[in-house]
Amino acid sequence: MMRRSRTAAMLATATALVLGATACSSSGGSSTSSSSSSSSGAVTKGGVLTYLAPADVDHTDPQRTYTTEGQSLDEEIVRSLTGWEEPVDGSAPKLVGDLATNTGVASDNDTVWTFTLRSGIKYQDGTTVTSQDVKYGVERFFSPDITGGPGYAQQFLADTKGYTGPFQGKSLSSIVTPNASTIVFHLNQPVADFNETTAMVGWSAVPKAHDTGANYDTGVWSDGPYQIKSYQRGKELILVKNKYWSQATDPIRNQNVDEIDMKQGLDRSAIDQELSADAPSAQDSIQEWPLAGSDLTQIANDPALKSRYHVIKSPGINYLALNMNTIKSLPEREAIEDAINKETARGAFGGQAYGDYATTMLAPGVDGHKDFSLYTSNPAGDIPAAKALMAQAGAGKVTTLSLAVENDSTHTNFADAVKTSLAQIGITVNVVPIDQANYFSTLDNTKNQYDMTWMDWIPDWPNASTVLPILFNGAQIKELPQSNQDISYLNDPAVNAQIANIAKMTNVAQANTAYGNLDEQILKDASVVPLFYMDFSELSGGNVEGLVPDPINAEMNLAHVWLKK
Repeated sequence: MMRRSRTAAMLATATALVLGATACSSSGGSSTSSSSSSSSGAVTKGGVLTYLAPADVDHTDPQRTYTTEGQSLDEEIVRSLTGWEEPVDGSAPKLVGDLATNTGVASDNDTVWTFTLRSGIKYQDGTTVTSQDVKYGVERFFSPDITGGPGYAQQFLADTKGYTGPFQGKSLSSIVTPNASTIVFHLNQPVADFNETTAMVGWSAVPKAHDTGANYDTGVWSDGPYQIKSYQRGKELILVKNKYWSQATDPIRNQNVDEIDMKQGLDRSAIDQELSADAPSAQDSIQEWPLAGSDLTQIANDPALKSRYHVIKSPGINYLALNMNTIKSLPEREAIEDAINKETARGAFGGQAYGDYATTMLAPGVDGHKDFSLYTSNPAGDIPAAKALMAQAGAGKVTTLSLAVENDSTHTNFADAVKTSLAQIGITVNVVPIDQANYFSTLDNTKNQYDMTWMDWIPDWPNASTVLPILFNGAQIKELPQSNQDISYLNDPAVNAQIANIAKMTNVAQANTAYGNLDEQILKDASVVPLFYMDFSELSGGNVEGLVPDPINAEMNLAHVWLKK
């Protein structure tokens, strides 16, 4: 499974409410737990950190990156305007200026945001990063050639209608650079936590002279501690030190190892076994993809692995999207809700250690979460109820459905569980495995639609505003045909209207309550089957130190990693 880079810090105190756009605050007490690999010994420099991966990341192009693995890796290559400082003692992440000197200055009722760049930040060729480079980078979000990535620039920036990116020399009037170190964003609505949006890697600098458009993935120009030495997509990515990076300008990262070597296309179980055995070849290694479902229970319960087994808590949701365009009968979709055996489905991902059963799309720990269950409360399903609903569907039901999943054993085992469940109510499931590295970019393109689709989601920050409006706003289906996140193709006018109404609420409690009710309203359409509230488990080799649990990316953060000699 590849997770989407949809997280932000799990803070104990409230963060700002997005006024007139999205509401953002703390997770309300969600915790991050891990057996951190930080040691009390002195940090040593040098060595090669090996990153073992079953597939390539979706993108390294920062404006296209929208998976947790991609963002975690990109944060070693590029710097965004703001970022999350992950203290090595495991305390709560803190929003700080990254490229910028601080977290930005808001004015005009949070519709104008000004950032001043730090002096002395250099690219890998020694040239200086400028505000014009950041402007150009953000403008790339709008190019139809730069598919994927989050849609916040399109959502928040003013005067963007008809804009298609900077490649023909056009620029956005809503991004102003009065000098080489100042950048000003004019928004179309008040957004009081806009500076959390700018912590995503797409809000970074791209030098126009080195931009290769849709091919930028393999040639990202670094202003971070590491730069690309070589990249064979799907095989290997090697990062080496950017000699022009300076610790004095970077409050977030260190540059401890000499090289990060990402080996791709490996078998997930083989990775798990090599790391769990702490074989000599794996002692300097990490993984950031989740453990294979077949290995999770054993590894989670092995006391010998406790110091190297990491569980990162983040409010993610694993779900099955039901395509409203093809499964048009509400009783049939409700039947699928009742028929799915979540026990066997969760078994494919590793059982109880993977996470709790879900009944809502807003996970516990997301502001706005509301406890409710519209369908069977039995995780094994309710086949009699599902059969009755199929009878109600009558001639409108579809009895052969496609199911898209990632092409690995965990997901094909999950698909088998779904297939077995639905066979009991007369539905034949045709499983369509899709390459892991291209899975989400394939599904986000509206040309590629399946009847049912396995998906997961992690909030960009732990508030309903980064879940429900993104996953269920029907307007984006047409507006973002190559970056659509509404994989169920729900386009309910009542849901769309309520999303717009909540966006105008300035009271945090009112917005949270409304989001909880909207979650329930969405589930009444039966366009998704909530499956599990996810935990994230990873292993590291015995020489790897300085890893910090990162609820921002639901990964172990690489910013301070070092290797024992």
